Amino acid sequence: MKIKFGILALLTLMALSSNINITKAESSFLTIDQSAVYPNPEVPMSVVIAGEQVLFDRVDMYERLDREMTQIIYGHSNLLLTIKRANRYFPIIIPILKKNGIPEDFAYLAAVESYLNVNARSPAGAAGMWQLMKGTARDYGLEVNDEVDERYDPVKSTEAACKYLKAAYKKYKHWPTVAASYNAGMGRISKELNRQFAEDSFDLFLNEETSRYVFRFIAMKLIIEQPQLYGFHISKRQLYQPVKYTEKTVGGIVADWREWAKNQGITYAQLRDMNPWIRSSGMKKSKRKHIVRIPLEESLYRSKMTSISVYNKNWVVD
Repeated sequence: MKIKFGILALLTLMALSSNINITKAESSFLTIDQSAVYPNPEVPMSVVIAGEQVLFDRVDMYERLDREMTQIIYGHSNLLLTIKRANRYFPIIIPILKKNGIPEDFAYLAAVESYLNVNARSPAGAAGMWQLMKGTARDYGLEVNDEVDERYDPVKSTEAACKYLKAAYKKYKHWPTVAASYNAGMGRISKELNRQFAEDSFDLFLNEETSRYVFRFIAMKLIIEQPQLYGFHISKRQLYQPVKYTEKTVGGIVADWREWAKNQGITYAQLRDMNPWIRSSGMKKSKRKHIVRIPLEESLYRSKMTSISVYNKNWVVD
């Protein structure tokens, strides 16, 4: 009986000791976790987006913007990549927006659509930086087939997006509502404006994706314009540089793009990377002329770059 009691006492002591160790470990972990800093974004009372002032005094408006700012900020990898890519692509797309009378803030719409990834493709089949569907792209003059898909061309796809945005602004005269229609379509937005007796998209009850879309657009602008305010510290050497290139116009048949690239002194991979609209190893169907961009050697090697370009000095710490 004494032996059993002794064993029981020993087991009890071991259990208590184990609990003490676990408690100490948990306490240490909690101490570390509590010492971490998780900044929360400040939501302004108003924001000017595409020349339109949007107020965030209303609680629902505040919370919707707060949600998007929080999710973008804590999606660290996508946001960092977007800022780096913006240094390469904003100098291309913003002049096109301005030329077409579209506010330059709409460059942030492309960031929402694709994180400025020219090769982006959605499960629904939308493609390119502006995430155009096949039918929409063809409606606005782009060539889309299994050999050529101009939705992946940052210049031509931006031109097509501008055509849509201009048409939508003609209808709504309100740029945030234009942005909502880019996600949901003009037919859907117009129908809901009439049904819900609303003047603009901010007062519409819509599906979650479209309800969040314009707020995500605004949040992307706020954060990318001043990334350091939200804890993102980037050096200018980390920004993706604009690629210097020469152009060749190609019309008719290209039997083999691999052979064509070799004759230009670049690899097939470099050709495809610079011209993502090329979707096959050859071009036999297209009846249009296409401009092919051939990257210069100085843009292909970091050691050969003669200068570093920074599109927006607010993006970098140096």
